[in-house]
Amino acid sequence: MKAPDPDAEMVRAARTGDFAAFEKLVRKYEGPIYTLARRIVRDRHDAEEVVQETFLSAIEHLKGFREEAKFHTWLVRIATNHALRVLRRRRSRPAVSLDAGPDDEGPLPHPEFIAEWRDDPQRIIRQRETRRLLDEALEQVDEKYRLVFLLRDVEGLSTEQAARALGISVANAKVRLMRARLMLRELLTRHFGDERRRLRPDHDHDAPGGV
Repeated sequence: MKAPDPDAEMVRAARTGDFAAFEKLVRKYEGPIYTLARRIVRDRHDAEEVVQETFLSAIEHLKGFREEAKFHTWLVRIATNHALRVLRRRRSRPAVSLDAGPDDEGPLPHPEFIAEWRDDPQRIIRQRETRRLLDEALEQVDEKYRLVFLLRDVEGLSTEQAARALGISVANAKVRLMRARLMLRELLTRHFGDERRRLRPDHDHDAPGGV
């Protein structure tokens, strides 16, 4: 059973012309939408533009919002579309390449650094330092993988919703998500992994003790 939308009451009020209700929605989501936009476009001024365009689009199309998805999910899709337009404009070409390529069909990359983490991963993830490191790690992940990860694992969209927002197939979204997770896991493991418990390449297993 689908969980109720916590914003449903405010959305319905805003649809009847209650601008105060819409302002409450803006105050609630302008921070998260800015964070998403900044992670996609990687520029403060462009991210601010995305936020403005997102809420302008939202208020213009609010009467057409059928509540088939949660308001937050709908807003994330709008923000993603505007952020992708910024990337296209910045690159002065008709579209950001999000189509399937050879990397989406080939074998998944094997991480070079595998080790158990020094602390409980769930406790680490809750730390502010980890969030900073995650942002830094995301900067190193190829754009098409990063976008799927942001929408699916950070914003909480389903794989199908993320694929639809990016205009790619669900199958490609799943592969890109796995690649993004593997890349981020390795990057974070280099910081949190226990070097003493690191798994060595296969040829190190030829002799007892990995010597």
